[in-house]
Amino acid sequence: MRIISYNLREHTARGELEGLAERYDADLLCLQECDSSDMPQTLKHLSLIDQTKTNRLGLAMYCRSDRFELHRSKLFALRKSLHDRVMAPAHERLLAAHLTDTATGQDVLVGDFHAAPLTASNSLRRKQIAAAHEGMRTLADGVPAVMVGDFNYPWFVRGLERHLSSAGYQLTRTNAPTYVKYRYFSGYFDFVTSTGFAIDSIDVLPQGASDHLPISLEARIAA
Repeated sequence: MRIISYNLREHTARGELEGLAERYDADLLCLQECDSSDMPQTLKHLSLIDQTKTNRLGLAMYCRSDRFELHRSKLFALRKSLHDRVMAPAHERLLAAHLTDTATGQDVLVGDFHAAPLTASNSLRRKQIAAAHEGMRTLADGVPAVMVGDFNYPWFVRGLERHLSSAGYQLTRTNAPTYVKYRYFSGYFDFVTSTGFAIDSIDVLPQGASDHLPISLEARIAA
């Protein structure tokens, strides 16, 4: 299944979504920093699964309704950073869905994740990632799971890889930066974690109005 993940940078890239969904033939679309008051029920061939309700800038997930059967979706509030407590930008940092891929009959878990910003520590983000994986398992334990999004983790990533590997998850990174700010800073922020899936590669798509670049990946059940 082809998944696109995109941080809209405070909703500024909202107008690009229909084109992205159609041009890259997405099966699932996972969004961060979107305004829930301006998210449609459909984006071309994709239907809204769920979205955050209380965040100023939140998460939204879309899928092909003619391919996936939704069993349940759930929003999760994760451990807060100091930025969260002071600025209150986000209460829910994970949107998870338990789906059946009717093309194969396989149950899958898909997570849309947005970690605390760079003002927080890597230790806190690691705890958020672990809690997000645990939250997804509450929907359907033992099911292949893939989580995409903005991990805000540009440095010391090998330590995160070791941490995830010991918990049974694979971290897949892009070969090109996914964040470009004012042409003077770039970094690798948007990742994929998975268990029970094979992620062969991640493509970084052309930059639009956001300082994040969309990523596209194909996830298949591991042999």
